[in-house]
Amino acid sequence: MIAERDVHVAMRDGTRLAVDVYRPDEPGRYPVLYAAALHNKDLQGPDIADVLPPQPAHAPLWFGPIEAGDTRRFIANGYVHVIAQPRGSAKSEGRYGHEDTDHYDTIEWITQQPWCDGNVGMVGISGYAGEQWRAAAQGHPALKAIFPYDACSAYGGMFGFRDFFPGGVLHTFPYLLDVFSTVHESRDRPTQLPDEEEALWREAMANPDFKQFINLYNILTQKGQRTFVMYHAMTHPWEPDGVVEQAEETFKKIKVPFYTGSGAYAYTYKLHWLGAQHYFRNVDQPKKLIFTGPAHLERPYHEYHDELIRWYDHWLKGIDTGIMSEPPVRYWLMGSNEWRTADDWPLPETEWTRFYLGGWETLSTRPPRPAAEVGAAARQPDVFTQMPLTKTTKIERLRYLTDPLPHDLTVVGPISLTLYAEIDQPDTNWIVILKDVGPDVSVRTAREGERDLPPDLKERELTRGWLKASYRALDEERSTPWEPFHKLTRDSVAPVEPGEVVEYRVQILGTANTFKAGHRICLEITSMDVPTGTGAMTGVEYIPYHVTSSTTVTHRIYRDADRPSHLLLPVIPSNNEEPSP
Repeated sequence: MIAERDVHVAMRDGTRLAVDVYRPDEPGRYPVLYAAALHNKDLQGPDIADVLPPQPAHAPLWFGPIEAGDTRRFIANGYVHVIAQPRGSAKSEGRYGHEDTDHYDTIEWITQQPWCDGNVGMVGISGYAGEQWRAAAQGHPALKAIFPYDACSAYGGMFGFRDFFPGGVLHTFPYLLDVFSTVHESRDRPTQLPDEEEALWREAMANPDFKQFINLYNILTQKGQRTFVMYHAMTHPWEPDGVVEQAEETFKKIKVPFYTGSGAYAYTYKLHWLGAQHYFRNVDQPKKLIFTGPAHLERPYHEYHDELIRWYDHWLKGIDTGIMSEPPVRYWLMGSNEWRTADDWPLPETEWTRFYLGGWETLSTRPPRPAAEVGAAARQPDVFTQMPLTKTTKIERLRYLTDPLPHDLTVVGPISLTLYAEIDQPDTNWIVILKDVGPDVSVRTAREGERDLPPDLKERELTRGWLKASYRALDEERSTPWEPFHKLTRDSVAPVEPGEVVEYRVQILGTANTFKAGHRICLEITSMDVPTGTGAMTGVEYIPYHVTSSTTVTHRIYRDADRPSHLLLPVIPSNNEEPSP
C-alpha cells in the first residue's frame, strides 16, 4: 500500500484542504472511495486500525476513530481510499461553513490524478455520511454513487435543528460533537456581539433550564468563543425559516444511486435513523435502505464492508453482484433475531393499529367506552409530577402495558403517539419510550425511577420520541398519521396555557421488533431522560441526554372517549412475514 499524507489540495477560492491518499502498490488507474468529515483524518486510515482493536460504542478506547472506512479492506479490493479534512478543521485552511463547492473541487482534483480511473464513490459513517449527501447535491459527474450510513436527519443539512432539537427538546449531543470535532474556533476573550446576537445571548443566559447544567451555562459565558456548536444551539433554539423548503430542493439535486441506513442503537443520539428514512423517502434515485440491529457498529465497521464492496463493485466497476436485484429494504427484526426484506419503507403491508391508553396504566386495542357508559372516576386523568434536577435525581413516569400477548406481534416502521394532556406550567418535555417487556409476574406499573425497577424485570428499550409542549404546532401538509412533522420555527413556538387540555402528536422513531407471545408492549411517558441507569438495548450507560425543565411540572394525561390518547403502531400481519434469505 502506498500512503501519501497531508497532500494540500487548492479549492477554487485558493483555500487548501489537507488530504490523505492510500492506494494499491500496483501501478494503474483505480476507482476511488472518498471520505470527508470534521473528525481528524489522522485518526482514520490504517495507522489507528493497526494498534486499536475494533471498538463497540462507549468502550474504554472508543472515541470515534476509523469512521471513514477500513483502508486496508478497500485497497485489497482494488480501490483507492482518499480521506479529506474539510476547511476550517484540523490541518485544512479556511472556516467551516463556507464549503458549498469543496466536495466538487476535491472530486475534480481526484479525477485528475494518474491513479484514478474517473469513477468516484463515497464512504464513511455519521459525519462522513452527512458529507456524502452534501457532495451528491454538488453534482460532480464523476461521483457515481454514495453509501451514507448513519447520516443526520436530512432537514437542515449536517447539523440541522431536528438533529439537535428532536421535537424542540435540546439534546446535549452537540456538546459531545464539539469535544471530538476538529473545527477551528477562536480562543480570544469573549467580546461584544452584534446587537441581535447579544440579545439572543442574554436571553439564553437568563434561561433557568440552562443554568441548572453548569457545563452548558459555562459555554454561554464564553459568547461562542468555545464549543460553538452547542453555544449556537442554546442561543438559536428554533429552526430557521425556509430550512424545510431548502432541504426539499436539495433532494431534487441528488442524482446518484445511494445506499443508506442506520441502526436501532440510534436511541443514544436520535438523529441517524430518522435521516436515513427521510432521504430514502424523498430522493428519487436507485436506492437501498438498511436498518441494522441494536448494537452500535464497531470501529472500523467490518461487518458492513461486505455490503459496501458489493455496492461499489456494481456501480464503480460494472460487476454484476446481484445487489440491485434484491429487495430495496433490508432490516434486522429484533425479537425474532433475523434479517427481513421489504419493497418499501414503511412496509406496504403495514396495518396501522391503535393501542389506547387505559385505566390502571393499561394499553390495549380496545377504544375507551363512551362517556355515558362509564363513571366520572374513569374519566379522570393519570398524573405524574416531575421535580427538576436541582431537587431530585428521580425520574417520574407513567408506564402503560398491554396484557401478555397471546401470540407473536411484529411491529416494523415509524410510530406516533397522540396524547391529550394538561400541564400546570407554560411548558414541559414530553418524552416517550417504547419497550418490550418479558413475561414476569412481578412487572410493576407504578411511577418510579429507572433505578427503582425490580432487578428481575426483563425489558428492552426499542425507541424513543420527544416533543417540547411549546413546539407542538404541526406542519399539516407534511405530516402523516404515523409521522407527525412539527414546524419548530420561531413564530410557531407558543407556551401552553396552564390547565388547558392540549392534543399533542409525538413522533417516535421507527423500530423493527417481534414482541414474543407472553411479552407485553410497554409505553413509558416521562419528562426527563438524564442518565439514571443502564440502557437496556446495548448495555451501556445512556450518556447523551436532553435539557429538562428547571420547574416542577404536574402532568395529567387523559384517556377517555372524548380524549382518546393512543399509540399508533405499524403492525405487520403474520401471514406476510417471510424471513429473507
